[in-house]
Amino acid sequence: METDKGVVLATERYGSAESWKYVSKDGVMERRRDESEGHSGGNSVFGVFKSVFLPQGYPESVSDDYLQYQFWDTMQAFSSSLSGTLATQASLRGVGVGNQEATVAAATVTWLLKDGTGMLGRILFAWRKGSKLDSEAKKWRLFADVLNDIAMFMEILAPYFPACFTFIVCTAGIFKSIVGVAGGATRAALTVHQARRDNMADISAKDGSQETLVNLAGLLVSLILIPLVTDNPVLTLCLFFLFTVLHLFANYKAVRSVVMETFNEARLSIVLQQYLKDKRILSPPEANQREPVFFEFRQTVPIKLGVRLQEIAQSPEDLQLALKENSMPYLLGVRNGCVCVCLGPEASVSDEIRAMCQAVVLSNMLSSSNSREATGAAPKQQKGHWEMVHESHKLMDAIFNPFLKGAEAAGWDMKRTLIDWDEWRVEWKTKSS
Repeated sequence: METDKGVVLATERYGSAESWKYVSKDGVMERRRDESEGHSGGNSVFGVFKSVFLPQGYPESVSDDYLQYQFWDTMQAFSSSLSGTLATQASLRGVGVGNQEATVAAATVTWLLKDGTGMLGRILFAWRKGSKLDSEAKKWRLFADVLNDIAMFMEILAPYFPACFTFIVCTAGIFKSIVGVAGGATRAALTVHQARRDNMADISAKDGSQETLVNLAGLLVSLILIPLVTDNPVLTLCLFFLFTVLHLFANYKAVRSVVMETFNEARLSIVLQQYLKDKRILSPPEANQREPVFFEFRQTVPIKLGVRLQEIAQSPEDLQLALKENSMPYLLGVRNGCVCVCLGPEASVSDEIRAMCQAVVLSNMLSSSNSREATGAAPKQQKGHWEMVHESHKLMDAIFNPFLKGAEAAGWDMKRTLIDWDEWRVEWKTKSS
């Protein structure tokens, strides 16, 4: 390509930034900005900002929901920083800072008890709930921030109850330790989702830079707030509630903005229910908008995944009933009002998705049966549990393959899941013919 300005030899672009041309003129190769795209002086400033605070290759190197999530995450971090300043001031006053009658030893003991109980709480929570944090990252992320606000509120109130001060701050310390585990672990799970080029370390590092900048801004604002709230409990509580409302709203918007393309129990159930209703497959954005982000306490038939064989079959007859109409590497059964799924060692990701779908169908059958019992339906109209299991096998044989293909076409990642399976794997023998 020849122009009056020379011959264009090549063009280059850094990610999605502006384009450059290499031009040959009079035997010399020059590098020039591509003027056809246009540019402004602000681009260089924005380029510096991107390189400092955003992952390399942004926006191609991250998920589509990255910017919206980070905006709301920044808002919640800022408000949490201000709330934390108010709570820290109250804690320091409670242990005796500014009080001539307080002793260093008493303050040290209180602080050590607070830290010690927090460490124990961190270990126990990670032991009991660690495996749930991947599959329900949104719920636990929001739970962690609500618990953090409760802990800070307790710290603000603690100095006004000196007789119970140590107990209150220790309880708050346990809550904050849970927040540390749940918040950190779910942030890691969201980083895995956001990384599109296996760049989890870069995303995590830049997230740390963003958080540091926000905390610095919060620190500057706190320097203005501290003189205003000192010895003014009414203003302290008013500001705390204001920051807490902003914090919770921003957190809700943040987790709502996340669009995960992998199935967990909730998203798979939502997509399957819609498919059974009108044969339509929900896209990841549609299903994520319907996914609950708060823990629910309504009465549903629970589902246990990856259980031991004895949870399903109590006798050889039960095992044969579980194998009837079933050619898949998993077994289903009902025990104590729960749908139990026993997985074989050779089960694939597709088998796991099918097993979860069938468990959802069986759970719906049991819920419908229970509701009819509650309304006084005749016993003859009620189906046995094994009959329901066999019906669910036939239904899966008819709908699962079209459902699987439709889900993949709708944009769901079918190569992996976030379904929370326990580690039991069972090999069973069928009755010889």
